[in-house]
Amino acid sequence: MDPLADLTAREGVASAMASARDGIDVLLRDRGLRKTTPDVAAESLLRGAWASAVLAGTTSDEDAFRDGRGDPVAQASLRLSTHVLGLTGVLTRSPLQALARLHAVAAADEPPDTVGRPRDADSARRLADVAALLSRPTTAPGLVVAAVVHAEILSAQPFATHNGLVARAVERLILLERGVDRLGATVPEAGHLAGRPAYEARAAAYAEASASGDPRRGLAAAHAWLLYAAEAYAAGADHSPLLR
Repeated sequence: MDPLADLTAREGVASAMASARDGIDVLLRDRGLRKTTPDVAAESLLRGAWASAVLAGTTSDEDAFRDGRGDPVAQASLRLSTHVLGLTGVLTRSPLQALARLHAVAAADEPPDTVGRPRDADSARRLADVAALLSRPTTAPGLVVAAVVHAEILSAQPFATHNGLVARAVERLILLERGVDRLGATVPEAGHLAGRPAYEARAAAYAEASASGDPRRGLAAAHAWLLYAAEAYAAGADHSPLLR
């Protein structure tokens, strides 16, 4: 059984994801392989952290964020951006450990008993389901894996805080690990921010469908989310530091 491959087979998903991947590949081949430096990856991570913080509701401005003077949401997102690359490989080998570590980084200034731990037994089960999804072999493209795991974490809200920040950090980590963007040059978080109304609407629909327990409704919501995500990944390539 390969549920991610089944989702990829739904109408329009494979072609939409292939088109997004083609755009990423063109960017990396034509603009990246000869010019990418560590500074490009660092700037991509910074842009992504800022976009993720905005989506999470930061009230800081970007200059304060870049100077490390942002509000707690901005600082949590900034901390995450400095740890993502260090977890490359861990997510595949030990997904629960990686997820806990990402939340611990984001929630470093919060009470220790909430850091890196699921909120309750149901949250622990949902996190275990995400870990199983990451561990299970699949023929689905990395973009599909990243999109579904992102939506699952947003839907489950497994941690007491910063679930959106963690979901978007995990998404970027999957794109790195699964070879979609090994250079870390694209900015998927900026793609979500550019399409914020659709992002929030599709994520809410996914969560509502998941809570309903109706498999048909769940499949329809996942289908809509994946079609949206393909557009966001294409937009994320357009926000690469390689182009600006």
